[in-house]
Amino acid sequence: MDKKALSSREIMTIGLMLFALFLGAGNMIFPPFLGQQAGQNVWVGISGFLITGVGLPLLGVIAIARTGGDLQTLSSRVHPLFGLIFTTVMYLAIGPFFGIPRTGTVSFEIGVMPFLPTDIAANGWPLFIFSLIFFALTAWLSMNPSKLVDRIGKFLTPALIIILAVLVIKSFITPMGKPMLPQGPYKNGPFFKGFIDGYLTMDTIAALVFGIVVISSVKEKGITNKSVLTRTCITAGLIAAAGLALVYLSLAFIGATSTSAIGSQDNGGALLSAAASYLYGAGGTIILGLAITFACITTSVGLVSSCAKFFTKIVPSISYSKYVIIFSVFSMIISNIGLTQLINVSLPVLIVVYPLAIVLIILSFLHNKFHGYRAVYIGALIPTGVVSLIDGLKTAHVDVSSITEALSGLPLFNEGIGWIIPALAGAIVGYIIAVQLGQVRNSVNTTH
Repeated sequence: MDKKALSSREIMTIGLMLFALFLGAGNMIFPPFLGQQAGQNVWVGISGFLITGVGLPLLGVIAIARTGGDLQTLSSRVHPLFGLIFTTVMYLAIGPFFGIPRTGTVSFEIGVMPFLPTDIAANGWPLFIFSLIFFALTAWLSMNPSKLVDRIGKFLTPALIIILAVLVIKSFITPMGKPMLPQGPYKNGPFFKGFIDGYLTMDTIAALVFGIVVISSVKEKGITNKSVLTRTCITAGLIAAAGLALVYLSLAFIGATSTSAIGSQDNGGALLSAAASYLYGAGGTIILGLAITFACITTSVGLVSSCAKFFTKIVPSISYSKYVIIFSVFSMIISNIGLTQLINVSLPVLIVVYPLAIVLIILSFLHNKFHGYRAVYIGALIPTGVVSLIDGLKTAHVDVSSITEALSGLPLFNEGIGWIIPALAGAIVGYIIAVQLGQVRNSVNTTH
């Protein structure tokens, strides 16, 4: 039966589910490391981080809700073939090839490995056994999507929040120390450095992928009216964003006050482990392990469910349940190559794809302003793709020095976001061409 609106409790449950899906282990690792590096400039740095680590993902959820509920609808505004290819690449990249396997590997390396003897931890069997259990649980939770909201929103998310709260409250009551002098780029440009670090969380891609899960969850509760559906998704997105912001601020505080107690750490994972041990002893490491495991399992479930839903639509001859099994098994196999190798392989790909996703989101909010002209989308995305491809090749250690020297004059190019000005210029050129040629307005979702 159709419902006119969801109750506040139902919306809160969906918002908490989205919050848990975003709060992957990578997200927990970045803020404390930012805090330690920024030191006395922590609040300026984290404010920049929140714009790209929380603001852009929120816009991504809203963009998907406004455009009809999936990434393909949004990206098809460029061209139907681009929509299919781009969406497929996005799902595969953040899904079974990189994102899903990484949830299992991170859970093992932070939540399990500290408790194993060194000789046993170096053996491949513990990771294999853990990944087998981890992805079997992922498959079970993903198998029935109608229960996804209840399982994550009502049980896993509150448990995750409680575990994090135990660690954070202790750090506020008995701080490990005082913020030290800022290091590196955080000395002179803390806001901009934080802005870039938030960009590297890749949560904007996750928002576009998780959008279909949120839309489906709202529809399954009886909401069919498009405007009500959109408002509900926006409210759920705001709840998730508020939760993320609170967690990020708290973790940044832990990092900022940690240096005198645990020394400078090489990464956020090592920092959190050391901080948890300092605050709670051996029990702190267990608390952190549980938090990481809950964060990773919820993200893994969300990604498997999203990918299965998408590929069921593309190739309906294979059922949703079979896709869940395929992605879970494949991810388990890939996860066994190790976290470092996964990051090294995935980062160049994500650096190429991420700017395209950002441009698509921004254009979706301006869609009616430029009359939905397809040339605007094409004009903005081509230079974005070219610059981000060069950044990706550079990250993959391919020699493109002759090209990078030629592009070094672009604003923000050395910071990794040199695509911004070319995207803007390309959009303007596309608009002028569309007007001059009298291009027909893009008919895809021009109502928003």
